[in-house]
Amino acid sequence: MTSKDCPDLAAKVETLALRHAALREEVQRAQTAEALTRGRLSQALAEALIAVARAEAEGRAAAANAYRAAAEAKMRARRRNRVKRRLDAALVRLGSLGGALVIARSGLWARVGGGLSAMAAYARREADPAAQPAALLDQAWYLATYPDVASGRLAPLVHYIARGWAEGRSPHPLFDRAFYAARNAEDLAATGLSPLEHFVHRGAAMGRDPHPLFSIDHYVAQAPELAQSGENPLAHYLREGWRRDLSPHPLFQAARYRARLAGAEAQVPALVHYVTVGSALGLKPHRLFDPAWYHDQYPDVAAGGLEPLSHYVLAGGREGRNPGPWFDAARYMALRGDQLRADVDPLTDYLQGGAWTVAAPLVGEAADLRLTPLEHWASLSDDA
Repeated sequence: MTSKDCPDLAAKVETLALRHAALREEVQRAQTAEALTRGRLSQALAEALIAVARAEAEGRAAAANAYRAAAEAKMRARRRNRVKRRLDAALVRLGSLGGALVIARSGLWARVGGGLSAMAAYARREADPAAQPAALLDQAWYLATYPDVASGRLAPLVHYIARGWAEGRSPHPLFDRAFYAARNAEDLAATGLSPLEHFVHRGAAMGRDPHPLFSIDHYVAQAPELAQSGENPLAHYLREGWRRDLSPHPLFQAARYRARLAGAEAQVPALVHYVTVGSALGLKPHRLFDPAWYHDQYPDVAAGGLEPLSHYVLAGGREGRNPGPWFDAARYMALRGDQLRADVDPLTDYLQGGAWTVAAPLVGEAADLRLTPLEHWASLSDDA
């Protein structure tokens, strides 16, 4: 290389350096523009998802109001006093016919179950676990839960109406007597009705939930026919809703839960399975709620013998407890501040729209499925 070639080479190097700098600036401008575009896209998507969540909330409220109007139109005033209770106690001593009259007077027997003769036939079978009455009482569960009834002569429904309710017994795993009585104490005292009678004749039509994990307002939004029929939502769920994988609560993913069951276990209502068996086994009712983790994380819940999800819904959520390893309750509650809904737990608030106010939505399949960011990441876990 000659000395005169050096200036030419230097000029080429300088030209390449300038071109590289220009290209780098162009790349930076493109990246900035892309970031701005992505930011605008994320913001637009978040606003759209928030709007969808609001529309869904309005839809749930409208469905609940429509159901209540239909149910209240069928509601009949019922009261029970000491005289009526004494009459029931006397009728119980008259065998199957007396038992049938006790059932008929309660109004708990569904019309599709037949008349007085069908009630008497049921009463004659006494404590037979296979004799399921046409009412919101789970015969086999009641007998297994209360062995003293199993060793007696009364059919469980007759027992519940005549004395079981007053002894603090629940008629069904999805009817929590203590939960319902605490929330309807004044009306129960005024009418003299048992908790189940109140729920069947008044409570359901008023939107009173029978169990911490069965939300009437949430359920009826998935079954528009209830706005016409006014049928009891819990009865509808036990009759057909569970087969359609209708969700009884925002934190219970019915289809996902049932898909994890096999054989005979898959042939019972998913929520019944969870409450009676699944929770103790650590089966997850929702991708973001881990009952085994919750149980281990909060020993006081375990010591109290409380079902984890029910505890979270009733108290744990508002206490700032985490529903699982994916959800930081303290951070979420701080981010939501005054916007956090007072009527639901933080995880339900997150799932029903709160997510889009605190985190950018994911673009792509997750957005198409309207999965929140935490649901998306949890879904990537093999055991989620």
